Amino acid sequence: MRKTFQIIASSACLLLDPILGIAQEGLIGAPLPHTKSQSVSPSFEGWYPNPDGSFNLLFGYFNRNYEEHLSIPVGENNQFEPGPQDRGQPEYFYPRRHTGVFTIEVPADFGDQQLTWRLNSGGESIAIPGHLRPEWEITAMEEITSGNTPPILRFIDNGKTGQGPKGIYSPTVSTLVGKSTELNIWSVDDGVKKSRSVGQPARTGVVLGKYRGEGNAEFADNTPQIEHGKATTEVRFDSAGEYILRVLAWDDSGGQAFIMAGGFFCCWTNGYIKVNVK
Repeated sequence: MRKTFQIIASSACLLLDPILGIAQEGLIGAPLPHTKSQSVSPSFEGWYPNPDGSFNLLFGYFNRNYEEHLSIPVGENNQFEPGPQDRGQPEYFYPRRHTGVFTIEVPADFGDQQLTWRLNSGGESIAIPGHLRPEWEITAMEEITSGNTPPILRFIDNGKTGQGPKGIYSPTVSTLVGKSTELNIWSVDDGVKKSRSVGQPARTGVVLGKYRGEGNAEFADNTPQIEHGKATTEVRFDSAGEYILRVLAWDDSGGQAFIMAGGFFCCWTNGYIKVNVK
């Protein structure tokens, strides 16, 4: 039986060989990994409703470089169409894939309109539209399978809170070039576990990174531990200017790093810290 199968298979290969040869001529090899000089693609990741009837369009990006961090200021190389160009998008891009980085709120009557994010980098111009097509609706505020919800984030003890990708902005922090400045972050999670393993608590944490600003932001620890609902770290800037830092508060919805938001669609919370450096 095995010999018969081999003969039949060999005959089939002979018959298909001309077709395979033609197909192979059109094959495109997998792209080689590059450490630098590659482009950044914007990504539209879906939309979800707000209680007041408005909607949030959710965006992320893919930096094709494995090592190079790119700065692309808002303007002709980093803009939304139609305007205004500045819709709160990042100007600093970490390597590889980053999901759920920011949202844009659109009104209840947005309908079939689109907001297109365009990035010019690495010799390419890539534009991705955001929209309200029904098949792109996501459940960003609750994980359906477990009932898990995003962490609650705030920057002032007992102050205003944010939850989910839309997140919350901090009051402006003022500091000086070269000075270590303390950052305090309060994050509380519902403790719902994605994994039902016994005897292990649900995981949660925060990750900080630069979102906007011309100079470098150096963190004493960009993944500070949360103790009794509070995480503390320090940051130092090497140049004067206006900066925004992003805080990603994650929970047990998935394995975490600054690259990926938890569970892709749920459950994580964005926070943004404005810093004025003199």
